[in-house]
Amino acid sequence: MRDIIEIEKTELPCSYDIVLGAEEFRLTFKYNEECDLFTCTLSKDGAVLVYDEPIVYGVPLFQDVYDSDTFPCIDIVPFDESGEENEVNYDNFGETVFLTIDDESDEDEEETDEDDAEYYEDDYDYE
Repeated sequence: MRDIIEIEKTELPCSYDIVLGAEEFRLTFKYNEECDLFTCTLSKDGAVLVYDEPIVYGVPLFQDVYDSDTFPCIDIVPFDESGEENEVNYDNFGETVFLTIDDESDEDEEETDEDDAEYYEDDYDYE
């Protein structure tokens, strides 16, 4: 299960200071009722890095403008772990769709790689 950033949509606009990786950032969230669109502004040390990034289901925030020297080293992805939703809207944001911290452990990937290696090894005829 992924970690989530909990947003209280009834209190928008709002800002949260959050440690992502080893650095502190400020995330400011807004909601545009006319477009049914949530946005996120990313700031660090008082400077805005990205202004009003649309929150789109399954798309990591800030991926289009990512700079490894200044941006969080982890992905923040709007996601529904139940698999029922495929968009972000006012009804589901914070209910079934959450901003998830994509910190799935590398150990899980290594286990999958090992399982795959065993699978191929078992299918190989050594004789």
